[in-house]
Amino acid sequence: MAILILVCVLWYSGLFFQSFFLHRYAAHQVFTMSKTVEKITFILTWICQGPSYLSAYGYGIMHRMHHAYTDTEKDPHSPKYDSNLFSMMWKTKNIYQDINNKRIAIDRKFTKNIPQWKSFDCFAGSRGSRIAWIIVYTFLFVFLATSWWQWLLLPVLFLMAPIHGVIINWFGHIYGYVNFKTSDTSKNLFRFDFLMMGEGYHNNHHKHSNRANFGGIYWYEIDITYGIIRILNKIGVIQLKPSALSLK
Repeated sequence: MAILILVCVLWYSGLFFQSFFLHRYAAHQVFTMSKTVEKITFILTWICQGPSYLSAYGYGIMHRMHHAYTDTEKDPHSPKYDSNLFSMMWKTKNIYQDINNKRIAIDRKFTKNIPQWKSFDCFAGSRGSRIAWIIVYTFLFVFLATSWWQWLLLPVLFLMAPIHGVIINWFGHIYGYVNFKTSDTSKNLFRFDFLMMGEGYHNNHHKHSNRANFGGIYWYEIDITYGIIRILNKIGVIQLKPSALSLK
């Protein structure tokens, strides 16, 4: 039971910061925050993503490219141009690293206002940091695991952020339902997105990419991350942009 609780805590906390900070803040900037809160959020993202930490800079640029080039050869991750989800994950990893290490030229429209903390990203995304987290997770399993099958969950924790990404960028372009006609293959994975905290409403998001609420088209489309965003906005931690609240 302890292992399942640990996996759930890491799954949803890592997913929240990927959706809240990397996706809605860094890539789409649907709200603002102070520089102090931004740095605290960088650190919390590292703590919650652990060995699969993603930088706001690399993620934000790559996601903007995904929206600009969805389902074309320039898309960093598209089921139309990758034979299987593993090859897509590998391609995504390479593009992400090329962006972070500035090995490829990036159009300035993709870098505008992207948050970056170079020294922290250098530390949090380093091999040493990732290995340290792997050791921590392994020790937790040594003390908490009560059955052999629980050890099968350990690699999931090591690759948590890429797994979150492939669920949306692979399955979210193949399976699900469509609320809006778009020029791409984006789909909503769930009627109620209990698994991906709102990220599963992928068709909604591609239609209204700068909207803070990914759900809300129908009553059952509950975006959990957006609910937390509204609370944080209410207490003044962040400031939602008025433009992010409309369907235009």
